[in-house]
This record gives sequence, structure tokens and C-alpha cells, in this order.
Amino acid sequence: MYSLSALLLLAGCNNVDQPAPLCSDSLGCIHIKSGDPLRLGVIQALNGETAPLGEAQVRGLTLALDSRNGKLLGHPVELQIEDTGCTAEGGANAALKIIANPLIPAIFGTTCSASAATASKAMSAAGLVMISGNNSAPFLTSMAGRPAPDWQPGYFRTAPNEENAGRAAAIYAYTRLGLRIAATINDNDIYTIGLTNGFKKAFETLGGKVILYTSVNKGETDMLPVLTAVIHSKAQLLFFPLFQPEGNHLLLQARKLPELVDTVLISGGALIDETFLNNVGNAALSMYFVGPKKTTGEEVDHITELYAEEYNEPPTVSYFLSAYDAASLLFYALEQSAVTDKKGTLHIGRQALRDTLYSIKSFKGITGELTCNRFGDCVKPHFNVLRLDEPTQGIKGLERNVFFTYPVNK
Repeated sequence: MYSLSALLLLAGCNNVDQPAPLCSDSLGCIHIKSGDPLRLGVIQALNGETAPLGEAQVRGLTLALDSRNGKLLGHPVELQIEDTGCTAEGGANAALKIIANPLIPAIFGTTCSASAATASKAMSAAGLVMISGNNSAPFLTSMAGRPAPDWQPGYFRTAPNEENAGRAAAIYAYTRLGLRIAATINDNDIYTIGLTNGFKKAFETLGGKVILYTSVNKGETDMLPVLTAVIHSKAQLLFFPLFQPEGNHLLLQARKLPELVDTVLISGGALIDETFLNNVGNAALSMYFVGPKKTTGEEVDHITELYAEEYNEPPTVSYFLSAYDAASLLFYALEQSAVTDKKGTLHIGRQALRDTLYSIKSFKGITGELTCNRFGDCVKPHFNVLRLDEPTQGIKGLERNVFFTYPVNK
């Protein structure tokens, strides 16, 4: 057992009995008086077509907080919630609003990877930590074992790095479907670019050819020009890991073109969503999706039941589970790194909080064991290729209909 003074030193704070404790943490300390709330920032996409994803993140966080009766370290928890709008600018603005409060040690978010790229840069410079249960773009953490372009110290996530999601789709298309010519469409978002890049590299390494590599703009509704390009390319496969509503528009318009009736369509995890399936109906029949392998088990069933009871509806996406795990990791790190002195004041060393998260090994989460590496990835990436054969069964039917799992040997 450590003495209180030793624990304060580990947390970067000392001189317990002083009214304004000195702090030796390299990033500074937060001091919360007895009875005052512990404040956390939450930045998610809460409006527009991606709102169901952001809502699921907030609900996963709330369920994890409820499991602690709404308190951490004896303090009630207050959430400052900001909307990113699923844009880079929105991510930066939301992060700056959180950072303006010097008593907030951490941010829970974001929903979209584009928002995370700007938000994490501001967060890191301010000395906070940020953890997401939804971001999965390779650009945010690591690529090929090296720091990715948008990696920032203090950023963590429990959604899998989708560096290999595009690879999974490519391997399935080439080895199982026997396809050799493909087209890809992204929306210039770092998430969708990461997936199409991964697909192109893997498909061409296997011997295939990506004959068309193009993009659409966010907010675009007329997909005929890009679909015409796909037709002219004579691609056997179209890989389009888009978000809503662009993914909806592209699918619905593609189904109206007889030249694409035999073209295999594969999208990404952003469209593994009940609202997408409801919006496009039978147009999604026989469409493939590549997304994180879904966790099953008693704990998952229990949390899913709690979700349905709390919100009077079943979850529309499974990412609320990784949100629950992200919140649990953050809460655990706060509990391990913070120290309460004799007067009841809570001291949180900012670098100590980061160090604790980086040091987490084999944490038992709902989605499996979590171990955070030096880039902030805390979950092992496993991906399933799914096909929608029974639209009336919704998201549950889709997630059960697994055609391929990557890595193959797992």
C-alpha cells in the first residue's frame, strides 16, 4: 500500500495540506473540492444522419456511469455535451468549448473520425485525454505499425483500427467471390479514405485491379455521374464505405441502373445501422458490409437489455458496446490515477491520467480484453464481412449473416 503522499507524487500532485496544492505533473493538475462535481466533456455527432451513431455513444457512456450510480471517486459526475455535426470544423469547435473549462480532465468522443482529427489536436495541446468508442480511421492512431498522420498523444479508442477492414473486404472479394476488377468511392473523410486505401492496396497485392478510385462530396445527392463512371470502368465490384445520407443516395440510385445489376456492392461499418436498413429497404438486399466482429455473450446480452429498458427501444447500432467500454476505461484510469487528500479534495494529474491509460493491460471489457498500445488503440481488430439476405430481420439478421472473418486464423 502507498502512503497518501506517495500517491500524490505518483499522480503529480503534492503538499497535501496546502490550500492550493503544488503540482509536479508535467501537464498540470486539476483540483476538485469535496462535494463539487467531476466534470467530463462529451463531443459527439448529435444532429443529422449520423446522429444515431452519436446518440448510441452517449447512451453507452450513460449506462457505464449508471453502473457507478452516477459518481466517480465520491463525486457526482457532470457532462458538458457538445455537438460536432460530424465535421472537422465541428470537432475543433466542440473541443475548444470543452477545453475552455480548466476543471475538465477528459473528453468522451468523437463519433466521426474527421471530427476526431481536429478535436484530438486541440485536446492534446491542452493536456487532456480523449477516448472514443466509435472512431476507427487508421489515420488517427497507427498505420503499418507507425504513427499515423493524425495521431496525437492522449488520444485513445475502443473501436477497432480499420486499417484492416478494407483488407478484409478485398480478401473476401478476391479469394471467395473470384472478382478481379473493382471500383472504390470515398467521401474525402479520413475514415472512408482509410478504408478505400486499405482495400486498394490489398486487392492489388492479391492480383486484382482497382480500375476506378474516386470520391463524392459530403452533402452530394446526385450520384449519377460517379455511378456512370463505375459503369464505364466495367468494375465487377464497387466498394463504397460511406456514411448516411450519401451511402443511401448512392445505393438507391445504383439499384435503378440496369448496367449495375450484376455489380457486387460492399460498404463499411458506418452503414451497419438499423436506420440505414429502414431507409433503403429492399434496395440493400444481397449487399455486403464489412465491420467489426460483433461480440456475444451474457454480459453483452445484459447490457443490451439495460439499454432497451432505459431507452424503450433496442439499440440500432452495436457501437454502444464499445462506447460502454471506452467510458469504463476512462473511469478506471481516473480512479487509479487520481488522489483524494485529507480535506476531501480530489487531485487529478493530467499526465498521470494519460500514463495510466497507456499502461492498461488485459482490462475486462464488455467487448473483450482491452490493452492500450502506445498509439491509443485499445482493442484487437477483427472484422466480419456480412450480407443482407433478409431485410425484414433488420440489423440483428444482418449481423448474424457472417460470410467471412478477418483475421482468417482467429
